[in-house]
Amino acid sequence: MNEVKNQGEKFTHATVGSLHGFEGKQFVKDATGATSCEISFGTLPTGAAVPFFHSHKENEENYIILSGAGQFQVDNNLFDVAEGSVVRVATNCDRNLKCTSQEPMTYICIQAKEGSLGGYTMTDAELTKRESLL
Repeated sequence: MNEVKNQGEKFTHATVGSLHGFEGKQFVKDATGATSCEISFGTLPTGAAVPFFHSHKENEENYIILSGAGQFQVDNNLFDVAEGSVVRVATNCDRNLKCTSQEPMTYICIQAKEGSLGGYTMTDAELTKRESLL
């Protein structure tokens, strides 16, 4: 992350800056201290692929393509992805992606333990009353 903007006992606000100019890969936990999942931003220039295939033993990954287009490979399955694509990849399989568009491909990858989602927005959240400062 480029910088921590705000921090309190219950939150950390950090920034990578403009996603249009972002290059490389950045792991969010390094800046925010996240403990529940791993989130990373990545950008691949035209024609570039992640330099390795990888697999996870316990964590699934969810890739969200923010801009650009490319190809995604899971084991021996190859398919096209583009801005707005969301790809979930389970454990114990190889994965990789490549940018094929004229513009860089920027994506977010969210990694969490497979099968661990016990509560989510509609079952874990509760409405609260607080004065709005917005």
